[in-house]
Amino acid sequence: MLLSSVVPRPLALLPWKVILLVLAIGGMGIATLYSTAGGSVEPWALRQGLIFITVLLAAIGMSYMPERWIKTLTPLAYAGVFLLLILVEAMGHIGKGAQRWIDLGFMKLQPSEFMKPVIVLVLARFYELLPLGDLRKLRALWPAALLVGAPVGLILLQPDLGTALAVLFAAVVVMFMAGLPLWYFVGGGLAVLAALPLAYAFMHDYQRRRVLIFLDPEADPLGAGYHVSQSKIAIGSGGTWGKGYLNGSQSHLQYLPEGHTDFIFSAMVEEWGLVGGTVLILAFAGLIAWGLNVARKAHSRFGKLAAVGLTSNIFFYVGVNLMMVMGMAPVVGIPLPLVSFGGSAVMTVMLSIGVLMSFDRQIRLAPRRPAQTD
Repeated sequence: MLLSSVVPRPLALLPWKVILLVLAIGGMGIATLYSTAGGSVEPWALRQGLIFITVLLAAIGMSYMPERWIKTLTPLAYAGVFLLLILVEAMGHIGKGAQRWIDLGFMKLQPSEFMKPVIVLVLARFYELLPLGDLRKLRALWPAALLVGAPVGLILLQPDLGTALAVLFAAVVVMFMAGLPLWYFVGGGLAVLAALPLAYAFMHDYQRRRVLIFLDPEADPLGAGYHVSQSKIAIGSGGTWGKGYLNGSQSHLQYLPEGHTDFIFSAMVEEWGLVGGTVLILAFAGLIAWGLNVARKAHSRFGKLAAVGLTSNIFFYVGVNLMMVMGMAPVVGIPLPLVSFGGSAVMTVMLSIGVLMSFDRQIRLAPRRPAQTD
């Protein structure tokens, strides 16, 4: 009430606690990028800051979009991102042995990143339109499988196993929450387990090495296991309070590879210690809890499924990255959202947050509207 009496109502309806959380997470990322560059805004901190502020403003703008607009734009977004994935395969930029980007000059766009939120929205729309009585029929499964399988196949060709797994994870969450029979997921899980030896045979050499290093971290500490070994050293050397800002020796002396992208959490904890790492994790926990609360209160089936799927996307980013840098999961190239350097990943997460803020705003405008069930 006090806020709405001081500022205009459209601004008062924004989730300011969440916006402050996002600013805090992004600010910690920019500060760490400044440090890993040796106390310089180039080449990462300045670019990340400009992208972050721009897409945050865009996300706030998206929060004013009514749900019907999001529904209308969802098929177009899916078709657009799918065409971009085909374009990547045809003429994409090649870097570090992978063909994942479209070179725009001022930045390298990674279309597969945008499929993470888009697949959630398109599946949420599909299951909203599907009659509840058809959930136990095959027509509830095979169209969704095609919608997911086609882009995942293109992403695997790049190759980008981490992003493909993220898209699959979000899709499975939406399908589960939509109410598909449990035996679909149990059977699918058993099929995946049975196919693991075959999948391993089709992996690239570097992917096989990552799996082997995960199983035996000390097998090649100066080769394939170097990233994880140095990451653990950086995290452990930070202790409780850290070495102090701008004093991270592992990242400054270039012992920690990819300290500005996949392993930025290690670089941050080395300087800010267990306390700093815990604060960042709690900030992410607050963001995820807000997303789940939006899903619980959403007025439509589309809103509920989309909100829980988009929130699961953020959870997947955070959970896999943290396990990866601590040696609890294979290195699959998943960045830490809003913290790691990378314009496409920042835009993807902000797109998800913008849609969630749109649902949240509509909940605030009509708090007593009953949920739709068809």
